Amino acid sequence: MSPRQSGRGSGPAAKSARAPHVHDEDAAAEPVPAPPQQGAAQIESVIGWRVRSRAREVGLSSAELAKRVGLSRAMISKIENAQVSPSLATLSRLAEVLEVPITSLFQGLDEERDALYTRSGGGPELGRPGTRSGHRYQLLGSMRGPAKRMEPMLVTLTSESEVFPLYQHPGTEFLYMLEGEMEYGYAGASYSLTVGDSLQFDGEVPHGPVRLTRLPVRFISVTAYGQPPT
Repeated sequence: MSPRQSGRGSGPAAKSARAPHVHDEDAAAEPVPAPPQQGAAQIESVIGWRVRSRAREVGLSSAELAKRVGLSRAMISKIENAQVSPSLATLSRLAEVLEVPITSLFQGLDEERDALYTRSGGGPELGRPGTRSGHRYQLLGSMRGPAKRMEPMLVTLTSESEVFPLYQHPGTEFLYMLEGEMEYGYAGASYSLTVGDSLQFDGEVPHGPVRLTRLPVRFISVTAYGQPPT
């Protein structure tokens, strides 16, 4: 029973008469709960979070969800707060009203999730052609297993080279200039890049710096690999 309900009447009888009903405008203001804590194995916790988050996403209050599913507002509240284990029939009805596959209500259960945090200057350095000539390639993180979709890197070029190596690799690469100026070659063309400029291209095509016009040069390189093979 919310504080607004208890203030609308006086005495036990007034409170009891209003207890089974909650107006949608009151429920709609309820915040979406935080996700279950990492490592939580309780199915009820995951289901409750998924149900409430999806309901708020599509604009349904707990009261409106209860009405559409055919359950009491109290039962929906218990499901959302992981106080009961809903039956398969109830889960099926919830998924239908929320317009999601029933399996999505279990999403996140017993899953491992990586979160990569790299402090400034803390990423491992990769050896690539040109490294000995003042070229630094610093990996900013790489997810494990099927979660690996991209490879972010901080590239720092501090001295001119007689010969710049050209690179070829799978995926799509995105460059964003942070400092300096350079000419970047791709598919026979040359692009002048300065602070704030970006360039996106197919990694399979030979590419790389061709001239450094103002040192030092620093840019972010992100290679996206797309969906992993199934």
